[in-house]
Amino acid sequence: MTDRPTHDAAEGRPHDWSAPGAALVRSAPTDVVPALADLGRVHIMGIAGAGMSALARILLARGIEVSGCEARDSLTVTALRAVGANVQIGHSVEHLADVDTFVYTTAISPKHEEFAAARASGMPVLRRAAALAAALEDRRCIAISGTHGKTSTTSLLTVGAQACGVDPSFAIGGNLYETGKNAHLGTGELAIVEADESDGSFLLTRPSAAIITNVEADHLENHGDLAGIFRAFEQFVDRIDHNGLLLTCADDAGARQVADYARQSGRRVLSYGESSDADIRVSDIVALADGVEFRIEGRGLDARQVHVGAFIGRHMALNAAAALAMASELDLDIDTVIGAWARFGGVRRRFESHGEAGGVRVYDDYAHHPTEVAAELTAARGVLAPGGRLIAVFQPGTYSRTQTFATEFAQALAIADIVVVMDIFPAREEPIPGVTGATISDLIPLPPEQVIYEPRYSATPERIADVARPGDLVLTMGIGDVYLLCDDIRDACGRSNAARVQA
Repeated sequence: MTDRPTHDAAEGRPHDWSAPGAALVRSAPTDVVPALADLGRVHIMGIAGAGMSALARILLARGIEVSGCEARDSLTVTALRAVGANVQIGHSVEHLADVDTFVYTTAISPKHEEFAAARASGMPVLRRAAALAAALEDRRCIAISGTHGKTSTTSLLTVGAQACGVDPSFAIGGNLYETGKNAHLGTGELAIVEADESDGSFLLTRPSAAIITNVEADHLENHGDLAGIFRAFEQFVDRIDHNGLLLTCADDAGARQVADYARQSGRRVLSYGESSDADIRVSDIVALADGVEFRIEGRGLDARQVHVGAFIGRHMALNAAAALAMASELDLDIDTVIGAWARFGGVRRRFESHGEAGGVRVYDDYAHHPTEVAAELTAARGVLAPGGRLIAVFQPGTYSRTQTFATEFAQALAIADIVVVMDIFPAREEPIPGVTGATISDLIPLPPEQVIYEPRYSATPERIADVARPGDLVLTMGIGDVYLLCDDIRDACGRSNAARVQA
C-alpha cells in the first residue's frame, strides 16, 4: 500500500502545486510514508476519533506500541485501552516522552501546544493517512472515496468480504453495529479502506482498485474551490494501479467528470447507477422502514434482487450497488454477499436508532453536508408514523462550512416539519465573526414557530421535548458531539409527554 512518488503516474510529470487552489490541499502524494518497521512507539493525538481509533487498532494488531490522548473519556477510549493502547485524558507535552512517532489529524489546530511541541522535537510527525499506509504496507488496497457515502459503501464491502471468509483488513469511518469495530487487521491480502478526500489524505493510498461515489463542493477550506476538489480526485485516480479498476456513479455529474479523466489516463472504468448508460444498472429501488431493496444487473452481475438491512433511503441502493460491483471484481460469491447484507445491522451514526420514549423515536446520523442532510431527512420521512412530524436537530460543523453553505443547509432542513439548529461545532477552526448557528436558522423557509435556534448545548434536549409529541421522529445530525445528546433527548421527551398525559 505504500508508495512515495512525486510525479503523476499517468504522465510522469511533477504535480503542479502552484496551480490556483493547489497549495490549500493539506495532503499530497509527496508526503513521506515510512516503513512500518521505522515507526517505533507511536503517539496518536485525538486517538478516539473515528479515523484515529481505527489506525490505533491496526497498529496495535501489528505489534506497535501505541499511546494516545483525548479530551474526554468515552466508550471508545475504554475499548482502546482494552486492546493495549495507553490512553490519557487531556493533552500535554509530557505525552511526548519516550515517543518515536507522532500522529495527528488535520482536525487539530497546528497551534495546539502538544502538536507544536511534537513538530519542534524533530521526531517524525505524520498525518493519519501516512501512518495507516505504513500499517497496511503489505496489503492489496481497495479504496472507497467520494463526497458522500464512503462509510456505508466501505462497510457493505467489508461485511460482504467477511461473509465470504476472506478476512480483509479494514478501516472505516464508523463502527460496524455487530462488532462495534471500525478497523481490523485481517489475515487476508485485502485491505478495504475509506479514503478521505477532505484534507487530501486519500492521495497517500496506492489502490489496486477504487470506488468514487460522487464529487461535490465540500471542504473548501482545504481545496480552495470546486476546481481544487477535482484536481485532488484526478490525483487520486493517478494513484490507482494501471491494471486496476475505478468504479464511479453514473448518476453523479462530478463522478462522471472524474471517470472521463480516468479513461483518458488509461484506467479501466466501470459505472453504476440508474442512468441508462451505466455499465451496472440499478432499478426498482424501494425504500423500506428497515432498509432498501433494488434490482441490479450487468458486467458480471446476473439480474438479482438485493435487500440491504439497516440502511434507510433510496441513496443507499447506489452505495450498495458500488459495493456489489466491487465484490464481483474481487471474485467474491455474490449470493453470499447479498445474504450477509440482508442481515446487516448497520453502522454507528448512520441513521442509528436511540430508542423511543413517550411515543417519540430518536435517531442520529453523521450528515454534515447539505446533500447528506436532504437525503437523510427525505429517508426519515419515509419511516414516519401516520400523523407524526419530523423534527430535525442540526449541529453545524465548522464556521467555514456554515458560512459557505448556509443557504443550502437552510433549504435542506426545510424538509423537516420542525428544525432545531444548535451552535457550531468548531473542530479545528477559529470563530468567524458573525457566523453562528443562527446564520442557518435565519434562512430556513419555514414559519418562525417551526424553527428554533438553541445555542446552549445542554438546553437542547428540553427545547426538543417542549415541541415533540407522540408519533414524532427526532433526527440529530452533524459531525460534532450532538449524538451524545440522543439519550437525553429521548428521556426528556418521555418525561414531557408523560407529564402531559397526567395533566
